[in-house]
Amino acid sequence: MSANLSAILYLVSGVLFILALRGLSSPETSRQGNLFGIIGMVIAVTVTFLSVGNFSSGFIYVLIFLAIGGSIGAFIAYRIPMTAMPELVAGFHSLVGLAAVFVAISAFINPAAFNLGIPGNIKLASLIEMAIGAAVGAITFSGSVIAFLKLQGIMSGAPITFKGQHLCNALLLILIVILTIYLCSTQSSNLFWILIGVSFLIGFLIIIPIGGADMPVVISMLNSYSGWAAAGIGFTLENTALIITGALVGSSGAILSYIMCKGMNRSFFNVILGGFGATEQTTAGQSKEKRPVKSGNADDAAFLMKNASSVIIVPGYGMAVAQAQHALREMVDTLKKNDIKVSYAIHPVAGRMPGHMNVLLAEANVPYDEVFELEEINNDFANADVAFVIGANDVTNPVAKTDPQSPIYGMPVLDVEKCKSVLFVKRSLSPGYAGIDNDLFYKENTLMLFADAKKMTEDITKNL
Repeated sequence: MSANLSAILYLVSGVLFILALRGLSSPETSRQGNLFGIIGMVIAVTVTFLSVGNFSSGFIYVLIFLAIGGSIGAFIAYRIPMTAMPELVAGFHSLVGLAAVFVAISAFINPAAFNLGIPGNIKLASLIEMAIGAAVGAITFSGSVIAFLKLQGIMSGAPITFKGQHLCNALLLILIVILTIYLCSTQSSNLFWILIGVSFLIGFLIIIPIGGADMPVVISMLNSYSGWAAAGIGFTLENTALIITGALVGSSGAILSYIMCKGMNRSFFNVILGGFGATEQTTAGQSKEKRPVKSGNADDAAFLMKNASSVIIVPGYGMAVAQAQHALREMVDTLKKNDIKVSYAIHPVAGRMPGHMNVLLAEANVPYDEVFELEEINNDFANADVAFVIGANDVTNPVAKTDPQSPIYGMPVLDVEKCKSVLFVKRSLSPGYAGIDNDLFYKENTLMLFADAKKMTEDITKNL
């Protein structure tokens, strides 16, 4: 395939990737966006294969492993439940980072195969590119592994902190820069391996201090890192499509991280260094003393809703676990038949990744004009009759506004406690993913509905 034709097709794939991002910005166009992304990737991979020109026997192994990896990925993606999507994304990010590290190692050990020179005399620009790609890839890999372990519950979701954490991370980042400079001047293989080792270490240190409530920001941040790692390796391989794709993923992930940090009142600089939201928790915030709560059943909830003029639904991770979105839609349809105004309030980090709740509600065909973000609906709680909290926890916790020692302090939360009545569907009084008690449970206007979210919602619908 000619160089000009390859360039044109790579440009076409790049345009399709941009259209994919545009489509994914809204649930209404997300399927079309996904399709554009798939077509763009098929074009990019095909052009890359045809551009090589010299098909040796080694390409048979490439195709075999491509088929194996693709089959495994398709199988996992098909079988994975929506509740485990954040873990899947973290796992995929780790593989992107590890792939970048492997390519950088291959290019450093055998630069002649990449037309980068010979060992000990690699082109300076290429050496800088592979050093950056390897460092960012290693950070992405180890950070994503920790994120996966936290999300999967294998590792505690609570922040793990130590004194001087930010300083330590900053010094390690400076060390990576110094190692890169010396590597470029000496081309020492020892420095290259040390650079990768330090990068793996800082990836680990950046993520362990981050608490569960902030995990959605971690997902978008690692998404950005994986993109920049891919872009860096794209320069090493001189692959235009990889550079474009990596830059798009990296920049969009960075913008999303910034937007989420702003929405959660977090410092973007602290996110980069790790350990944001990781303050020491007071014993009051984690008090296990028994406090009085009011509990009810589906009949009580149906009575309150039936006599309401407006209801605000607050979905959370518990809804996702119970797969209650379809039952919720049926309940809402019943309420609307009784001329009750219903709307949905979505917190930016509801669930465990950006857009988690939006996707679930779209799956249940909830009208988009009934779904509102925090800043659009927060003032409406004071005028609503009932707030129906189904599986949300940390995003409704008033302690975020009152306790400076809380790990979620400063994070904007949904003001559900201002409603006349709050119906809180939860299996127990256990704390949320941030590991702290929710003061909303004990408010005078809160009625706890202890049950599986799907069953409780179905029972309420029957009573309605």
